[in-house]
Amino acid sequence: MNDTVNRDSAEDMPASRGVIAQTLARLDRLMRRLRGSEEPATSLPTDVVLTRPYPWEANYPEGLGWDHDLPERPLFALLDLAVEQYGERPCLDFLGRKSTYKEIGRMVDRAAKGFQALGVEKGVRVGLFLPNCPYYVIAFFAVLKAGGTVVNFNPLYAEREIARQIDDSGTTIMVTLNIRTMYPKVAARLKDTCLETIVVGSMGGLLPWRERTLFALLRRKEIADVAHDEHHITFKKLAANDGKFDPVAIDPVRDIAVQQYTGGTTGLPKGAELSHASLSANTEQVRIWATGAKPGEERVVGVLPLFHVFGMTAVMNSSLASGFEIILLPRFRLDQLLKVIDQQKPTVMLGVPTMYSAINGSKLLSDYDLSSLKFCISGGAPLPAQVQETFERLTGCSLVEGYGLTEAGPVCTINPFDSPRPGSVGLPLPGTLIEITSLDDPDRRLPIGQRGEICITGPQVMRGYAQRNGETAEALHGGRLHTGDVGFIDTDGYVYLIDRIKDLILSGGFNVYPRMVEEAVELHAAVEEVTVCGIPDQHRGEIVKAYVKLKEGKSLTSTQLRGFLRDKLAPFEQPRQIEFRDELPRTLIGKPSRHALIVEEMRRLNEESAVADPAS
Repeated sequence: MNDTVNRDSAEDMPASRGVIAQTLARLDRLMRRLRGSEEPATSLPTDVVLTRPYPWEANYPEGLGWDHDLPERPLFALLDLAVEQYGERPCLDFLGRKSTYKEIGRMVDRAAKGFQALGVEKGVRVGLFLPNCPYYVIAFFAVLKAGGTVVNFNPLYAEREIARQIDDSGTTIMVTLNIRTMYPKVAARLKDTCLETIVVGSMGGLLPWRERTLFALLRRKEIADVAHDEHHITFKKLAANDGKFDPVAIDPVRDIAVQQYTGGTTGLPKGAELSHASLSANTEQVRIWATGAKPGEERVVGVLPLFHVFGMTAVMNSSLASGFEIILLPRFRLDQLLKVIDQQKPTVMLGVPTMYSAINGSKLLSDYDLSSLKFCISGGAPLPAQVQETFERLTGCSLVEGYGLTEAGPVCTINPFDSPRPGSVGLPLPGTLIEITSLDDPDRRLPIGQRGEICITGPQVMRGYAQRNGETAEALHGGRLHTGDVGFIDTDGYVYLIDRIKDLILSGGFNVYPRMVEEAVELHAAVEEVTVCGIPDQHRGEIVKAYVKLKEGKSLTSTQLRGFLRDKLAPFEQPRQIEFRDELPRTLIGKPSRHALIVEEMRRLNEESAVADPAS
């Protein structure tokens, strides 16, 4: 998504003194955290532990209460209700081809019957290896209606990552497109994983007649040769029925709707089990937060990938629950996004900071009118104040920041649109309790104003990590979801995110797991050892940097290593910086030390800051 940003964007702009100062402050906070510092973040009272009424309740949007009723129901019920209420209204607009709620509802029922004919029932995992397109929305709800569980796959993943996730999740059926950049990755997994069946959608079938004809004539080389055997079925054939599927009795609390992969607090990606009830609750929490939004009237620009938990809940599910029209974009391309906003006048946009930064820095901005936007939310990574202020000045639309994580469906806090707090990630959503616990003692709750680990209790929290009881117990210790993030709460209930405990790198809104990158680099025959860190970056938040030690007598260049990694890592996982070293710094027990490398980066940025501003 974020690797397709137009090169006229802010990515290539030089860092200002303000950005350097922010980066140094962030690294300073990181160093205090690494040293175990836990001093109060402000002069706020330090003797108040949260009890009802919670401080954030008084600052909620007018008409909204913390005790708002949150449904425990099958997730697909939100679509059924929308079809009933908004049947003739437009639901999806994909590259000019529009579908009403009634049409989407009918296709979902037909696909549900088709999935049941393939053996989908409770316990069966169905993977979605799809970009933003109608097939995704239809397959998502159809799998749930058939009784199955959705497993989202990032289409940018390298083949080894896809294979690992298929086997870890037990995915036996995969839905994808007949595109050369996608289908072959999945087809090869029939031989080396537990995958048994591939459902293949036609790209041409998604387009209006004129665009379909042009696609067939001009871009036929992009179409993959799909096998015709017992392991394959076209999406068209899957849905060629009367739609009378067998209803499945869903236990919303116990039955898993989505197994969404995340790094959790450490290590390899794990499947967070999100129940029907948890995702229904989070959908409702997000939906009701924009109190000024008009059900059945707003239009959402769907540029966030739906396979990402933020896009799945905040763009797809919340929009459908409100009867909004979703203008689906297959990927983030800046010129296309600006054109869509200018011509189709969406009123709602959700994105990651990289997207808003790209808009701010675009030379094309003066050619487009973005004034239709009324509600804009940023998530997935910290939103720099400079990006927020510039976007609001250029568009006239309030941009508010939220916070969440995959294990919570994902949204936990959002700033009120009418009273956002600068630097804060907002207020806890209805039904959500946020507490701060000691970094030394996870059972000890800290008073308001003190820094510690952000912990969450609420209906949107996952049931656990699939097949990982130990890591589940650690993440849900004491009945709270321990996020691995460091922050504090002020006296008005606003939450502030300071830093992360975990090694996870947030690059352009994507999660990058250092261990995954290190494993890929170590596959090269010339590499003896590697350590990967996240380096602050104005545009992406962080970029991946690899420190590489070569085997004795071996040679390797950055260009050669990048070429080697091209098919082993997704674009957003590729190291943007590679530094070769004779030795890597080590801990007392002999492990490569990320801590020491962060210290070096802090020293380098301090020196650059001194050169940029000698008076400092």
